[in-house]
Amino acid sequence: MNELVFDVSQEADGGFCAKCLSDSMVTEGDSWEELRRNVQEVVRAFYFDQPEKLPQTIRLHLVRDEVLAVA
Repeated sequence: MNELVFDVSQEADGGFCAKCLSDSMVTEGDSWEELRRNVQEVVRAFYFDQPEKLPQTIRLHLVRDEVLAVA
């Protein structure tokens, strides 16, 4: 596997939640920097016994849902 993709959403409290699209990995962080560190940590932990499957890259795909009032 060359790349893992995480869908990232911003929580109501301002933090972030990241969910891997291909494996059972979920993590969160209070800031973008903390989220990045936590994603790397959860990926290393997930593949700790299979280092040959460790991806070369991780993609963080920020999903932003915004509601605008028309009137």
